[in-house]
Amino acid sequence: MNWFTKLFFRNPKPSLTPKMTVKSPPVSTDNPFQCSKPVTVSNQKHPLTLLKKFAPLREFDDLYVENLEQQTLTYTAGSVIFRLGQKRNAVFYLLQGSIEFQPNGDGRYQLTHDSSLADLPLDSGKTFGATAIAKTDVTVLAIPGNIIQMWTNKSREQVYSVKLLELELPEQITDNRFFGSFSRAYRENKLSLPSLPHVAVNLKKAMQKDIGVKEVVDIIQIDAPIVTKLIQIANSALYAPTSNITNCHDAVSRLGLDATRNLVMGISMKQLFFCKDVKLMKIMQTLWKNSLHISSLSFVLAEECSTLNPEDALLAGLVSNIGVIPILHFAEQYPDEYADLEKLQSAIALLSPSVGSLVLHTLGFSEELGHIPMHAEDWLYESGGDKASLMDIIIMAKRHSYIGSQRTKALPYINSIPAYAKLTNGKLTPDLSLDVLQKAQKRIHAVMNIFS
Repeated sequence: MNWFTKLFFRNPKPSLTPKMTVKSPPVSTDNPFQCSKPVTVSNQKHPLTLLKKFAPLREFDDLYVENLEQQTLTYTAGSVIFRLGQKRNAVFYLLQGSIEFQPNGDGRYQLTHDSSLADLPLDSGKTFGATAIAKTDVTVLAIPGNIIQMWTNKSREQVYSVKLLELELPEQITDNRFFGSFSRAYRENKLSLPSLPHVAVNLKKAMQKDIGVKEVVDIIQIDAPIVTKLIQIANSALYAPTSNITNCHDAVSRLGLDATRNLVMGISMKQLFFCKDVKLMKIMQTLWKNSLHISSLSFVLAEECSTLNPEDALLAGLVSNIGVIPILHFAEQYPDEYADLEKLQSAIALLSPSVGSLVLHTLGFSEELGHIPMHAEDWLYESGGDKASLMDIIIMAKRHSYIGSQRTKALPYINSIPAYAKLTNGKLTPDLSLDVLQKAQKRIHAVMNIFS
C-alpha cells in the first residue's frame, strides 16, 4: 500500500499497478468527500528538470527534491480528483490533460497542463478550496503534503537572517551597477533607514506600560495633523458613528487605545513615503496608494472574515510596501548608479521584501509585523492553525488587489492558496471575489480618503 493511498482515501484498497487500466468507479454519495480512485499509480521517479519547474520545489536543493516521494496518478475523464472542503494530505501538479475546478457555488474554471499556472500546486490549503474534476484523461503528480509547510519554514528562516544582514539579494540583479552598490550598503549596514515621527515613537513606548486615555491624549495632542486625522477617522463610516466627535479625548475613547496606537502609526507612515526627486516621488506616491488599497482590503477582510483586530490588519497593510523607501532614498542619493527608472522599478519587487523586514525590525515593530513584507506575496505561505492569522489577511488582500490587472494571469487562483480556507466563512463568491468587499465599498473608500 503506497503513501498516497494511505493518506488520501478513508477506506484504502491495494494500489493499482502502472500497467492496469480500469474504468473509474462511480463516486459514492454517502461520503461527501469520496473521490474517484486513480486508474493507475506509478512510483516512477521524474527527472529533476521536470520537478524543478514546479513551485515551491524549485526553491529547494536538488538533492532534497530528487529524494521526495512521488506518485504519478492517471484518471479518466469525469473522475473526481478531490473535493471542496476535503483535507489535503498531498500536493498535486497537473502533468497532462485538463481539469475543471468548482469552488463553492456555481462558478467554475479550467486548467490545462500547458498553462503557466500548471507550475503551481492544484491546491495548497489545508483543505481543498474547490472540487477538481478531470475534463479529459489526466495525469497528476502527487507528493507528500508537508512540502507546503516545509516551504513556509524555509521562507521564515529568511526573515530571521534579515536581522543579521545575511540575506542574499536576488541573483537576477547582482550584475546591475546600482544594486551592486545597494547590496554593499545593505550588507555593511550603511543604508539610510526611515524613522517614525516623535509622536508615534513616544506613543509606542508609552503603550508598553499601563496607561489610560488621558495619557494617550497628552502625547498625541501636540501634533495637530494627527489629532485632526483621528477625529476624522472616529467620525468616518469605519465606525458607524451615531454622533459627531469634535475633540481628541472623545476620538481616542471611541477608537480605543490599541486602535489609536495603530492608527497613529498608520498616519505617520505617509510621511515616510517622500523623495525630493520628482520622478522618484511619483514612484513613492504610487506605492503609497497601493499600500492604502492593501490596507483598506485588509481592514475589511479582518472585520468581516476573521476574529482579528481590523486596526491591526490596517497597519499591517500600510507597512507591506515599506521596503521600497530605503531603495528609493538610495537611488536619490546616488542618481548616477542606475540607468533608468524602468530597471529600478522592476527590481523593487525583488529587493523590497527583505529590506522591508529589516526596516520594521529597526523601527522596533513586533516580530509578527516584521514578517509582513517578506511574505505578503508568498502565495503558498502556510501560517499554521485553522484560524486566519494577520499574514493570511495580508496575503488575501494582496491577491485581491490584483484582480482585474494583467498580473492576475500569472497568479494562483484565489481558492487554491492556504489563506483562502481560513477566511472563507461563507463570504467567498463563486467567481472568486469577495462578496463582502462589494458590500463594504464605503468603508474601503473611507480608509483611502483618510490616509491619502
